Amino acid sequence: MSGRYKRRSLANAASMSGSVSCDERILRDCHQIYNDADSGLISIAQSVGLTLLPPRKKITVMLMGNHSAGKSSFINWYVDEHIQRTGVAIETQGFSFVTSGRKRESLTGKATLLLHPHFKHLQDFKGVLEYLTTEICTSQQKRFSLVTFVDTPGLVDGYMKYPFDVDQAILWLGSVCDLILVLFDPMGQALCKRTVNLVEKLNESHGEKLRFYMSKADEAGSDSDRQKVLMQIVQELCKRPGLNKCGFDMPTIYIPNPNKPCRSVNQIEEVCKTIEKTINQTVQITLNSLEKDCEVIAQAITDKLSTDRHRDADNLQSHCIGCMLCLLVFCLLFLLLAVLLLGSLSNPVLQMILGEECMEALTPYLVRVMKELDSVPIQDQLYCCGGLFMVSVTLLLLAYLAFRTHPTMSGWQKRQLKDKLEYIGKVMKKTKKKLYEDYLHQSVGEYDMA
Repeated sequence: MSGRYKRRSLANAASMSGSVSCDERILRDCHQIYNDADSGLISIAQSVGLTLLPPRKKITVMLMGNHSAGKSSFINWYVDEHIQRTGVAIETQGFSFVTSGRKRESLTGKATLLLHPHFKHLQDFKGVLEYLTTEICTSQQKRFSLVTFVDTPGLVDGYMKYPFDVDQAILWLGSVCDLILVLFDPMGQALCKRTVNLVEKLNESHGEKLRFYMSKADEAGSDSDRQKVLMQIVQELCKRPGLNKCGFDMPTIYIPNPNKPCRSVNQIEEVCKTIEKTINQTVQITLNSLEKDCEVIAQAITDKLSTDRHRDADNLQSHCIGCMLCLLVFCLLFLLLAVLLLGSLSNPVLQMILGEECMEALTPYLVRVMKELDSVPIQDQLYCCGGLFMVSVTLLLLAYLAFRTHPTMSGWQKRQLKDKLEYIGKVMKKTKKKLYEDYLHQSVGEYDMA
């Protein structure tokens, strides 16, 4: 094993900080395992012709709904900071990413895509780039360190025109996000057709990501009024194909306000539990993907080494065939030369060329050969020589084709692949086991891990 891979150990999955949660550390370690410049899985996979996507260090939660549905207010409540502007007017006109970082910062345009490279295709939607922002804050509330919120534009019908194709942009974001929270408010815009149409389209391909909530439940009036609004929303959604399914759930939520007590049931903590469940699922998926990708890479390296061995064997066989053909050509050319010499040179000349002793030993055979040649007409002799020459040329061409071998790897390249295979099989195996154990230790006791 080469020195570079020998020095690689479980340090790739070392804890980054004692204050970091276990899930966060696991996701960061997995991300580092893939993106390490020297021995990351992505670079190893590229060396054997594979393409891997690195896991994210955070989950992405997209909030969508009609304007003034409480999307920005929920984000502010979750991070416990006033990050997003809120109000009755349409405050969020573009896509705003809210994520945790080392210091409070606001980014716009291309800086947002540099920070979130997995959203780079947003720039393909005309006009979207100018309406991309990122808000970075240092909040450590709840599980915010593992979440990136995507606050989408408030959706309205009729006169409202957007500077970009908001429907297609939201549909694309829904395909790459891990969780989609759809908020319906009870103030008259809950049944916005644009919102319902987008929900229907998202449900066709990403129904497992959708979660529905009636927001601002504290502003819905009495319990009976709230139930009527809730039934109207559910009935409208269930009219759409695919949304009319068993177990349809729509909890009622609102932002708690100690100065404004409300007797309505607030299930906003259910949203936090849903986000936490998504985080746990993402950790499990990431660990499973790590194990699967390691197996795929190991198999690709094994196949490549096996293919190279077969090529070496085929090349050796081709060289043997080429050498045999060359030897046969040499024999035919020697025979042709002998026939030409015997037919054109006299005995004294042959004796001078071959020597007296050689001539005496070959004389009995030469006499027979000369008799046979004399019995063959000159024209037939020429045909015979021409035939031998053509056969020799054909055999030389076949020998040339036989020597055209398949390209193979050098000894250095083979050693590099074997080092990578050993690294995947030994170092990564220990790393995967350690990460799995760390994750399971959160849920089970030491005695259950034995």
